[in-house]
Amino acid sequence: MTLQNLLETGQLREHEASAEEIKLLLEAAHRNIVDARVTAISLETRFDAAYKAIMQLSVVSLMANGFRPGSGAGHHMTMIQALPKSIGLDRKRIVILDALRRKRNVSDYMGGYVDQSATDTCIVEAQALLADVETWLAEQRPDLL
Repeated sequence: MTLQNLLETGQLREHEASAEEIKLLLEAAHRNIVDARVTAISLETRFDAAYKAIMQLSVVSLMANGFRPGSGAGHHMTMIQALPKSIGLDRKRIVILDALRRKRNVSDYMGGYVDQSATDTCIVEAQALLADVETWLAEQRPDLL
């Protein structure tokens, strides 16, 4: 799979990112990670905030490569699966991020419980992805910072 293949199948669409778009999404991801650490709120809400940061960072990764997710079903999975191609993220990390995506789906659409361990993992992975994306941008697309 390449980003071009995902474009051809409609899972991605072309997009010329601006530094302002990237800045706003990075700021939003930072805020969501901070919110995810607030222990006075439920585990589910904390998990959702960390997961939202992961999605925002995945969008940044695509946008920095000239793409956006398509509007069809499965765009969260597409964004996660594209991270090795967009920023070179290790496949082992994709397995973890995809498990978090599935956990989020169960929680959102079936009322499944989010436990402390899943919440902690989601926060750690969001923070790590933030560092990975910012490093990649500094090295590959400093014009967007």
